Amino acid sequence: QVQLVESGGGLVQAGGSLRLSCAASGTIFSINTMGWHRQAAGKQRELVASITRGGSLNWSDSVKDRFTISRDNAKNTVYLQMNSLKPEDTAVYYCRSFINGRDYWGRGTQVTVSS
Repeated sequence: QVQLVESGGGLVQAGGSLRLSCAASGTIFSINTMGWHRQAAGKQRELVASITRGGSLNWSDSVKDRFTISRDNAKNTVYLQMNSLKPEDTAVYYCRSFINGRDYWGRGTQVTVSS
């Protein structure tokens, strides 16, 4: 059974930073794209950023100059470094990964940015 476990969320003041991690575990033969989505209260879930195994990136314009996505293929882990956080970044952040040809989601981690 494959699982994605996120960590690193929390409460931070505007302008602060947080680093999210998402580790994949279980019987894993291949991992393609890994990434992060978020869902604010009352809004649809949206892509934040994603990274392929080869390092190609896809970004939301709203975070492109403030967030950095990276991955450690040896650890089956993807990271999201979030800097200059704004109150509008408040959301549940979900890890998503294509593993063994299937689409997996984590349970989410809450990020709250106070003004």
